[in-house]
Amino acid sequence: MKVGILGGTFNPPHTGHLVIANEVLHAYGLDEIWFMPNQVPPHKTVDMPIGNSDRLSMLELAIADNQRFRVEKAELERSGPSYTYETMKILKDKNKEIDFHFIIGGDMVEYLPKWHKIDELLEMVKFVGVSRPSYTTETDYEILYAETPQIDISSSMIRERVRNGRSIRYLLPESVRVYIEENGIYGS
Repeated sequence: MKVGILGGTFNPPHTGHLVIANEVLHAYGLDEIWFMPNQVPPHKTVDMPIGNSDRLSMLELAIADNQRFRVEKAELERSGPSYTYETMKILKDKNKEIDFHFIIGGDMVEYLPKWHKIDELLEMVKFVGVSRPSYTTETDYEILYAETPQIDISSSMIRERVRNGRSIRYLLPESVRVYIEENGIYGS
């Protein structure tokens, strides 16, 4: 079985995440994509913290209509920084038969030399780099690439738009937009 892992804060999940997952799924003939929300991302700070339960609820709503997408809670079930090496070691031990493809955007491709235990991680997973506006996908590491439509949407942009009372329609699934409004998330 071949599984793609798409990690992130998903604060909130948006159309860009879904397009990337779908494109990689089909480009590499994967069986599933597992969306893996971070507990504490070691490389970024979150400007609008919300609870894990809200992030999980929004993610489940976002992927509900695709049977080949699922949520992987491994990073939420442990404490401390969400180092990919540690998480993938746990997932590989539980799922020895799975060939994991770890999906990263151009911003993370540039950051690969700084990843915790990157050489050991490269022995466990195949990285799949996808383009993001304003970032390169060039690296000295051996990674796969997937062409994806360039959708310049970010979770931080959505949070900012909500705080400013601007529309977020079509930037994320309608079910997630409704959840944000009904639960007053991000100051809505």
